[in-house]
Amino acid sequence: MQQLRRGSRSAGAQRRSSGAAAAALRRPGPRAARPRAARPVARLVVAAGLLGTLFGGGGSAAKAAPEAPRKHLEDDLGEEQAEIELVSSERPDGSRARILYRSNAPVSPEELEQLCEKVGWPARPVDKVALALRNSYAVATLHLQISRPGGGGGGGSSSGSGGGGGAEGERLIGLARATSDHAFNATIWDVLVHPEFQGQGLGRALVEHMVRGLLRADITNVTLFADTKVVDFYKGLGFEADPENIRGMFYYPKL
Repeated sequence: MQQLRRGSRSAGAQRRSSGAAAAALRRPGPRAARPRAARPVARLVVAAGLLGTLFGGGGSAAKAAPEAPRKHLEDDLGEEQAEIELVSSERPDGSRARILYRSNAPVSPEELEQLCEKVGWPARPVDKVALALRNSYAVATLHLQISRPGGGGGGGSSSGSGGGGGAEGERLIGLARATSDHAFNATIWDVLVHPEFQGQGLGRALVEHMVRGLLRADITNVTLFADTKVVDFYKGLGFEADPENIRGMFYYPKL
């Protein structure tokens, strides 16, 4: 799943897909009553492809409690959590595979560009990627973590292998970021999930948790730009395409 393909009509121009449409999530009416207490996130993630290998075999499902009928995101904002476990499963060799959602965790710009390459986006200068991450209001990430038998597998980030039990390896498999004026408006950018993990509901979880974080901060005008092929995906999350006939406008410098 991609928010919009990177690339532009000329080198250095701001990214935009030729079929991009403006979308907005507007929260109706006054701010709701105080958010209810956070509840454990429960999702059913179909374990096909690589996820099937990690979480119990192709065509099976990594078991989680069934979802309740979908509500508006603002109906249950919960509380801010730095890390949420979306999927966890013990593998045949005794190790454990987990997919973790993290809010505003450090992100290596080099690792992000490697992920962008996997989804087919053109390369960007790493120094500008680092600047974009640093200047973002919010950065949401998905990480695949593999823990060896006997290891807790919880807590901090790890890459590669180390001595003793615990996290064997961890890699970035998804990201979304938002810019904001910190008061009224936010725009979501760079929504992407590694191709091996697409179609599993992880992109939806990524965007849902990011939007809830923005709403908790009382930022109620949330916008993004989407390829025509994913407009329905965002509509399913409550976004409206070109609300009240408002269109996105772009300026491309003639380089």
